[in-house]
Amino acid sequence: MYSPQLPLARGRVPSSSPSSSFSFDAQHADPGGLEAALLQIMHDHHHTSLRLRDQAERAKKDAIQNAVRVSDLLVDAVNSGVQESFINEKRIEHEIRSLAVTIARFMKQTNQWLTATRAINTAVKEIGDFENWMKTMEFDCKSITAAIQNIHQA
Repeated sequence: MYSPQLPLARGRVPSSSPSSSFSFDAQHADPGGLEAALLQIMHDHHHTSLRLRDQAERAKKDAIQNAVRVSDLLVDAVNSGVQESFINEKRIEHEIRSLAVTIARFMKQTNQWLTATRAINTAVKEIGDFENWMKTMEFDCKSITAAIQNIHQA
C-alpha cells in the first residue's frame, strides 16, 4: 500500500559560519537522534494512516449493513401489504367460485320450478277446458232432457 521507506540521507549540514559553535554532523550525532525521530514519525504516520483506513473501512461496512437492514425492513413492510392483498385476492377468488357454483345450482332449481309451474299451468288450463266442456255437456243434456220432456208432455 505504501511505498518502501526512502533511504536516509547522511552527510554534513553546513553551518552559517565556520566559527559557529553549532554544527551538525549526522555521523557524530546521537545514533538514535534525528534519524530515529524521523523513522518514528514515519512509523507513527503509517500506523495512524492504517488505523484511519481501518476505521473508515469499518464505518463503510457498518453503513452498508445498516443500509441493507433498512432496505430489508422497507421491503418487508411493503411485502406484508402485498402479501395481505394477495391473501385477500385468493379469498375473493374462492368466494367467487363458490358463488358461481351456488348460482348454477339456483339456476337449475329455478328452471325446475319453471318447468313444474308450466306443467301445473297447463294442467289447470286443461281442467278449465274440461270444466267448460262439462258445462257445455251439462247444458246440452239439460236441453235434450227438456226437449224430451216437452215431447213426452205434448
